[in-house]
This record gives sequence, C-alpha cells and structure tokens, in this order.
Amino acid sequence: MTSLWLVAGLVGSLAVPALAQAPAGTPTRITGTVQTATAQQLVVATADGHTASIALPAQITVTALVNRTLADIKPGDFVGSAAIKGMDGKLHAQEVHIFPEAMRGTGEGHRPMDKPDQTMTNATVGEVATATDGQTLTLTYAGGQQQIDVGPDARIVAFVPGDRGLLKPGAAVAVTALKAPDGSLTARSIQAEKDGVKPLVF
Repeated sequence: MTSLWLVAGLVGSLAVPALAQAPAGTPTRITGTVQTATAQQLVVATADGHTASIALPAQITVTALVNRTLADIKPGDFVGSAAIKGMDGKLHAQEVHIFPEAMRGTGEGHRPMDKPDQTMTNATVGEVATATDGQTLTLTYAGGQQQIDVGPDARIVAFVPGDRGLLKPGAAVAVTALKAPDGSLTARSIQAEKDGVKPLVF
C-alpha cells in the first residue's frame, strides 16, 4: 500500500515536463480524456487535439480523488499545496491535496513550479488559523515553513484508491508515464475521474 500511495503522490506533487519536451527515459505527465482502454493499452485524447497511446502494465496503479473542505484540514495532516504569490506578498492556495498517512513525507519541501510566482509546498500542517477570507495554514517541513492562505475558491481534495474500471471513454485522467528512447510510453500510475471529481490540475 505504501508504494501505491507514493507513486500516486508523485503524480500530483512533482512538477514534470510537458510530453513533447521530455527527454527519453524521464517521467512525463499526460492529461486528457480516455479515448479507448484495453487490458494492455490506454489511448488519451489531450487538450491540444493530439492522442497519446500508453502501454498499461499488468499491475498499474489507479487512484482517484474525493472532494474535501477547509474543515477537513487539521493540524498534523500531511498536505500539498499549489499556490500563487499575490500582490500582498502572501501565498494563496490554488489547490490543497490531503495525503493519506502512507504518503507522509512524499515530495516534502517548498519549490517553484512552472508559472511565475507559483509554488508547491508538501508539508505537515502545524497550525490552522482563521483568516479574513478562509484560513491560513502554517506548513512545516525539514528546513523551513510557509504560511498559505486558503480561500473559498481553492480546490481541496483527498486521495483514494481506484481501479481500471474508472478508465472509461470520456473520463478525465492524469497519467505519469515513462517515455522510452523509441518514443513509446508506459504508464507508471494513473489518476482517474471518479464520481465527477477530476484529477489534479497541478
């Protein structure tokens, strides 16, 4: 179970290159909707109008998300937050991912993402304080801490196990795949839409 959650966490918590720019042998994040799915292959229609054919190992890990609220975030939780620095100099959460206990420590730390002033922080919630418009989370990790404002528009989700049954045509997916030297793709983990809750944006 630990390895299941570890791989799933890396899908959402690590910034990875776009498909066309990733060198061979590197993890690649592919997002889109399922076009077709068989026992051996997943074909994903991407937002740019292309398709990606991805080999599915027999033991592929499939996870999903459930919606949560600010009230579900407690001191001691291990979370990940994609945030943008505002004009006020504060970090404002775009998403907060509540990790299960087995994922504690995954990607721990504070790092920049692709967009200017965008960051990802994976850390333990030290304090939850009431703010003017939502709550302020004090997130503590080895070597530092960050305060992140979480407003009512921030997406808050938790990870849950999924299965291949979620890979239905039209379902949104986010696939972490390995690109081989010949350009072929093999899935390492898949996050799939469940009950209308779509995969992580970041």
